[in-house]
Amino acid sequence: MIGDRVTAARVIRTVVPAEAETVAALHARVRAAYHPDGIPEEGTESSAAWSAAIERPEGHVLCVVEQGRIVAVASFRTPEGTPADTVKLFQFHVDPDRRGHGVGTALHAACVEEWQADRKRAAVLDVHVDNRSAQTFYAGRGWLPDPDDPPAEGDRRLNLRFCVTGE
Repeated sequence: MIGDRVTAARVIRTVVPAEAETVAALHARVRAAYHPDGIPEEGTESSAAWSAAIERPEGHVLCVVEQGRIVAVASFRTPEGTPADTVKLFQFHVDPDRRGHGVGTALHAACVEEWQADRKRAAVLDVHVDNRSAQTFYAGRGWLPDPDDPPAEGDRRLNLRFCVTGE
């Protein structure tokens, strides 16, 4: 498991179960920022959903803390039926007020460090087609459309892949 990483006033660490409600509130703020016409009902930002992700033995939930406040979160694991050397990034959220300040870049680097420590070769994720800022962020870090998982016609998600090993 990744240890605490301190850079100036920023700490990157594992989320603890008592923080599920705080993480859910952050997730709801982020979704509201990129769904100005209303948040689709998915339930993924509920405290119960985040508690399950945090407490999942094979999962990882990392957060960025600045000045005592969680400002970003990432959740990942290897899903059942997926090759053992592949990890899926299920959630990656940065507080809208902290975008453009290196928070997402620092969190992404911590995720990659954890994936390398866990001997993962590839990471996958899906991103909403209308979330252009997320697509730009991921592309800037080397994520590419997943050739093994193209979107179906009418799908509102793009599937991306990242080579953890740098090959």
